[in-house]
Amino acid sequence: MFKRGGLAYVYLIYGVHNCFNVTSGIQGSGEAVLIRATEPLEGIELMRANRRMVKPTDLCSGPGKLCQAFGIDRRHNGISLVNGEIQVLSRVDGSKPDVSVTKRIGITSGADLRRRFAVKGSEWVSRC
Repeated sequence: MFKRGGLAYVYLIYGVHNCFNVTSGIQGSGEAVLIRATEPLEGIELMRANRRMVKPTDLCSGPGKLCQAFGIDRRHNGISLVNGEIQVLSRVDGSKPDVSVTKRIGITSGADLRRRFAVKGSEWVSRC
């Protein structure tokens, strides 16, 4: 997490689930964004096989589920998200994303802070 921006930061939580983050700061700053969920648009059959489930809304509806569906694990920690095995690219049409900001959920301390971001639309391209 203290590396330069644009890298995968993957760690194990509760000794069970992988969490996928995107580093977002300068070297040494300790900044990253946790990718909590996605709406699968492609590769759904592979995700179903990885997660052993059928319902698309359950495939990537949490950080651990997302990692399992995409096959992301700690081997991916530190790889470039621009030209590595996992790639997070820009919107297909080049426009800016529609981002909403809300209060945090599932916590008691700092719950009123607006630190939860959602990117609307399905025009993003990613490769995993």
